[in-house]
Amino acid sequence: MSRAQAESVIKNIIREIGQECGAKGQAVSETLVAFMVKAVVLDPRNQFNVDRTLTKNDVQKLIKLCVDRLLDPKSLSLDTIKMQVYFDMNYTSRGEFLDEHRRVLESRLAPVSREITDSRARTREELESLYRKIVSFLVLRSGLGSPTDINTVRETTAALQSVFPQSELSTFLSLNKRDKERQLNELTMIVTGIRLFNKDCGKGGDCIDDLSAILNEAVPATCKHIESELQDSQQLAYSYTALIEKLDSKDNLGRDHEIHPHLLKKALYNVRQHEAFLQMIVSDVITCAQQVEKLQKELGARMEQLKSTVKAKTAVPTAQVFPHFIALSNYWSGFQDEVVLLSILSNIVTHLRPFQGNLSELLPQRDIEPLLEGEEVRTDEERMKGTAGERINPSEYKKQDWLFPETTVNFDRLPLQYRGICGYTLVEKDGLLLSGNPSIGILKHKEKYYIFSSKVAACAFAANPDEYIALIAEKAKQCAELIQLLELHHQFASASHYSEAKAGDMLMVKPITKSDSSTQTDTHIVEPNIVKSYEWNEWELRRKAIKLANLRTKVTRSMQTNLSHMRRDNISQVYLPKEAGSQTKKHGASSVPKPQIYLAGLRGHMSKTPHMVQTNLTRAVDES
Repeated sequence: MSRAQAESVIKNIIREIGQECGAKGQAVSETLVAFMVKAVVLDPRNQFNVDRTLTKNDVQKLIKLCVDRLLDPKSLSLDTIKMQVYFDMNYTSRGEFLDEHRRVLESRLAPVSREITDSRARTREELESLYRKIVSFLVLRSGLGSPTDINTVRETTAALQSVFPQSELSTFLSLNKRDKERQLNELTMIVTGIRLFNKDCGKGGDCIDDLSAILNEAVPATCKHIESELQDSQQLAYSYTALIEKLDSKDNLGRDHEIHPHLLKKALYNVRQHEAFLQMIVSDVITCAQQVEKLQKELGARMEQLKSTVKAKTAVPTAQVFPHFIALSNYWSGFQDEVVLLSILSNIVTHLRPFQGNLSELLPQRDIEPLLEGEEVRTDEERMKGTAGERINPSEYKKQDWLFPETTVNFDRLPLQYRGICGYTLVEKDGLLLSGNPSIGILKHKEKYYIFSSKVAACAFAANPDEYIALIAEKAKQCAELIQLLELHHQFASASHYSEAKAGDMLMVKPITKSDSSTQTDTHIVEPNIVKSYEWNEWELRRKAIKLANLRTKVTRSMQTNLSHMRRDNISQVYLPKEAGSQTKKHGASSVPKPQIYLAGLRGHMSKTPHMVQTNLTRAVDES
């Protein structure tokens, strides 16, 4: 069977399972159905051979098994898988959360932005309408109030007019679409900064929520609520662990109990998975708290800088205040991001709780408490303290690497296998989950790190690690929820993360090999042909021509003084007169005598009445 045919068969199976579940009143997602199909095929007890083509009977058997498991209302295993599917489909990294939020916000504001950038307003009424649309866009984009609130609109309009009066609309309309969008974003940040500054100065801003104060109350409250949920799940996990150990002890072997150990282990998987998810969310909430504290400090410092720049001046250069307004806007956007992120995390916590609904019904507290009488319910920390004196001697294991806190850098950040669960206990205790103690020593085997709950467990696992790794994989095949809980995706090519799963995937998919690679794309494949001297306006061309014509009659002069002498080079440029000439048919020239007249007797006489004689020395014209 080709890959395309196999994908078609799997799609049909998933579709049929979904339809049968829907017909019986249970709506299931394709992602959940796809994983359930893989889980049923992987389970060796169902006797499916993935190396051969599924027959018609195999397909019918597969559909029946999947439908039965999906419709079991009392299955703790199904609850755990549903919890895993929900979490992986709704939880992602902090950066991806914020990127998705911004993308949704931009898509919602796209029609308003497009209406502004595509406007061709000409008349006065059209320009006024466009200006009002810009004000509404700024209010929506900044999130500071509602565009239907008259006070908000007035404050935004006043702030906008101070940096972008209505007379500038003609210049705005002459820009291209990309420049218009860029200017709208800049105006949003500047106007937001102005409004925040005015609110801090007590000059309005009553409609602006104090996000800093809101977060100061919301972050601790959210963290406290999640930690309370986390403590509840941890307490249940400690109780279930103690009860499983008691029922599996030699004194209780062969006795009949009201609560089966298998049910307790399924419940333990459920609460441990819930605990792991809550720990991830608590870590994100702590990051939120740190980010809020950082933003508050930076916002306060920037506000003080702006106040010292403005003081009591009536006019301040835009180059001095605009960067401060933009920075205030960015800090406020950071507060808004933290509010959104905190809301998303709280929502995820709320939706995780229903996946533990069957615990109180199948394992009521009134049935567990009598069984725990006289038993010591130890926490993970108490178990670690009990094995604190145990330690592996590395000299006894020449061919294996053991890591210890005092000899390993970033010891607490090592990517531990099985989410820090002891693999030996999981195999020898038939699926019991016990957290490992890093002080015993961490085994490095094939570039992976394994942790153990006791020295005995560490020695036994180190004696034959490959066998235990294979046994853990076999155990996960029988309990599909362990694949996600123990992070065994690398051992099961067909059981990827739910968020990566697709309905058309084959039952067994080869693992993806990753490698470092880089590509480069030319920024401008076609050479730009921009004539900067081009002018479409004939009046502008006329103005330039007159300017050039006037320059031909001008002279540039430069001079130096005693202060400027030898300090810098001075260069002057003039337009030299053009050499001109004329040509006639006959060349001719003429010369006339130069008049010369000599006056004698003006000097050298002592008498009071001098006698002057005038002599004409001019030569005659005919003299050669």
